[in-house]
Amino acid sequence: MILHSLQFVWNPSEGFDLGVFMIRFYSLTWVIAFILGWYITKKIFIRENEPIEKLDSLFIYTVLATMLGARLGHVLFYESKLFYEDPLSILLPIRTVPEFEFTGFSGLASHGAAIAIIITMIYFSKKIMLRPLLWVLDRIVIAVASGAVFIRLGNFFNSEIVGHETTSSFGVKFIQDFYGKRDAVMATKIAEPKEAYKAITNNPEFAQLAEVVPYKHPAQLYEAIGYVFVFMILYFLYWKTEARLKQGFLFGLFLILLWSIRFAVEYVKESQGGFETYTIFNALSTGQWLSIPFILIGLYFVIKAKKTT
Repeated sequence: MILHSLQFVWNPSEGFDLGVFMIRFYSLTWVIAFILGWYITKKIFIRENEPIEKLDSLFIYTVLATMLGARLGHVLFYESKLFYEDPLSILLPIRTVPEFEFTGFSGLASHGAAIAIIITMIYFSKKIMLRPLLWVLDRIVIAVASGAVFIRLGNFFNSEIVGHETTSSFGVKFIQDFYGKRDAVMATKIAEPKEAYKAITNNPEFAQLAEVVPYKHPAQLYEAIGYVFVFMILYFLYWKTEARLKQGFLFGLFLILLWSIRFAVEYVKESQGGFETYTIFNALSTGQWLSIPFILIGLYFVIKAKKTT
């Protein structure tokens, strides 16, 4: 990482190479998100005198809903062509078109995850929690907000979901966004992609390669910072006020705050495709169109929230 005032070059390693296998930073951020969410929810369950056994079920349901919903949401909203071009790649960590390749689990949409979690909580609240749906949602959104921070940090480590080019001091040179694996190898003539990436910023012989990479907005960090405040607000309201007694209030506030931040940050993001490619929808990005319903639903629940005993 080469510092230039507030600007810097971002070209991280994939993770911790243990020889036998590698712990990728992206995967690690997801693990941290789920573990932190479990810990926060445990504190809430203790306060509410709920059995910890139910927390284990909630954890499993939430993890499955998040992963499946995020993946299906991405395919539905951004890459619907996979349904007929490469259906195996939808739920498997592979690509079969144009040739077979192990890709890992990638292509996840937060809107899809949100929808899946809400649907899953309808079942969980009735069959396992035995509490009103809004009671459950008011509490899990605190953990979800904290998890969203780490997911965006994972995107930053992956050099994905980057912003538009910028001349501001907040710009970042995402080497691994500008140079694909094949491009890095071709430019440096180093066969191993990770060594080729490393050479671009660490080897004086290839220093000029980094110079052509444009500075872009670190949109992932903008969102992550915004989500920190969402978490702090929800956490404070739950623990220090009686907001938790107004069913639907915290859930609605979460929808308003989180998706408003997403809506705003979309203005500096590069297009991720989706239905914004159609002329009728190109006034806003796909992420913005998808955020509007969540914000409106959030406003409804905040306005309608009533205190319960």
